[in-house]
Formats: sequence, C-alpha cells, structure tokens
Amino acid sequence: MSKIAYDPVKDKFARIVRRSKTLRRLFYFLLDIIFLRSWHIRRIMKEKGSEFDRNGEWKLLDAGSGFGQYDRFALKSFSNVKVHSVDVKEDYIEDNRSYFHNEIENGRISIYEADLLNFDKEEKFDMVICIDVLEHIEEDKRVMKNLCRCMKSGGLFIMHSPSHYSEEDSDTDDTFVGEHARTGYSKEEIDKKLMESDLHPKKIHYTYGYFGHKAWVLSVKWPMILFNKVGLFATLPLLVYYPIVLPLSLVLNSIDLFTKNRKGNGIYAIAEKI
Repeated sequence: MSKIAYDPVKDKFARIVRRSKTLRRLFYFLLDIIFLRSWHIRRIMKEKGSEFDRNGEWKLLDAGSGFGQYDRFALKSFSNVKVHSVDVKEDYIEDNRSYFHNEIENGRISIYEADLLNFDKEEKFDMVICIDVLEHIEEDKRVMKNLCRCMKSGGLFIMHSPSHYSEEDSDTDDTFVGEHARTGYSKEEIDKKLMESDLHPKKIHYTYGYFGHKAWVLSVKWPMILFNKVGLFATLPLLVYYPIVLPLSLVLNSIDLFTKNRKGNGIYAIAEKI
C-alpha cells in the first residue's frame, strides 16, 4: 500500500493560499468540512470555550497550530479569548502572521515559533489544544509535561491523534502516514501518559469509527494518494470527484460526530490540570 505523505501536499497548498486571503478562507472551509477531526475539536472547543468566555478574558494556547484554522475558529467564536499560536515551521508562522495581521495589531493573538520539546512559557493558559501533533514526536510525554506546566490549575488540555487502530490501514508498512513517529494511541496509553504528566483525563473518545472511516477513505485517503502520485495535476479529476462523494462523506462525518465509537482510527482526549 502507498504511504500518505501529508507534509509535501500541505506545503504545496500553503504556497498557493498564502497569495490570497480569499483562497485561504476557502482552504479553511475545506479543512473544516473534509477532516472529521475538525468537526470533533470545534465542537469541544465551542462547548468548553464558551464556559471560559462567560467569565471574561481567558487564554488559549494552540500547540502546533499548522495553518491556524483552530486559531481562526477561536477568534471568531469567542470575544474574550487571547490566543497564543506556536509551531516549528517558520513559513507557516509567517503566513499566519500575515493572515492574522489585524488580530495581532488588536492584541487578540500572538504567533511565534516554538519547539514543544523545549517549551517553557511563564504565561499560564486556561486551555491548551494539541491537534494531530503528538504522533509526530517521539518524546510525546515530555511535550505533555511541558504543556501542563504552562496551564492554570483546572485548565483544560485537548488533544487529537490517530489511534492504534489506524495500523489496520497500514498493511505491511510501518505506518500509513510517512511523517509519524508512531502509528497511534490506545485509550489506555493516552490515559497513562496524561496521568504521568499531571493531567487528569475527563474524556477519551475514539473518532473515525465505522462511518467516519468510510468518509475518510472517500474524501481524504484516496485524494491524498492521488496527490502524492501526480502532485497538483490531481486537482482536475478531483474537481469532478468531490461533488460526487462529498455529500455522502458529510453525512458519514455527521453520524460519527454523535456516535460512541467502540473503536476508531482517531482518538481525542480532554484532560484537566491536576
């Protein structure tokens, strides 16, 4: 089976959307509707962030912000949030600074480069999100401990990652996604690592269950394999492909969002600082 290499494809899209705010907004829209993890994380952020927002100013750390889609969601959803957005990729940081220029000027968001393995921030955060980041890092527990240290007592840590069930997509490959340090996490492993990092698990849930996985195969896996094979030439056939499969994929994503999956190819955890 072909491995998915997300980073080269992401970098190509980054070069395209950096030229236009309109293209970047369209890109955010597509990320939000196609990737099921975004459905789950935005739902959690909306629920938990609303509680903080009612009590006045609060601080959110996006640890591994990537394109900044969750920063955009937070700024649009909450009037009292102050966002700190960090990533290791300098080009992504510069792109995000350009896109969020007005919000930076207004003091609503700070964007800076940081290595989570050495993250040591005196600022204390009410919420830390770490979305599809830890699977890329060998010393993941060290990162969890670093992030915990910069959280307020009672603060929330929200993470998402592939689960150990994603190994079923790998066939004979060590991992189906080339950039990952591990295939994924089980509930038991996440629970143990959170507790060892002084984070008390409140909920651990499998995503990309039966229905969500079908949606992922249709809307992410096959298109990504095509992008890896032929590059941006894949855009033309996908302009025909997506209008056909996307309605079904959205229905399947919606079902996954409200299903208590016994197993799934993704996993999220919500934990509170002890």
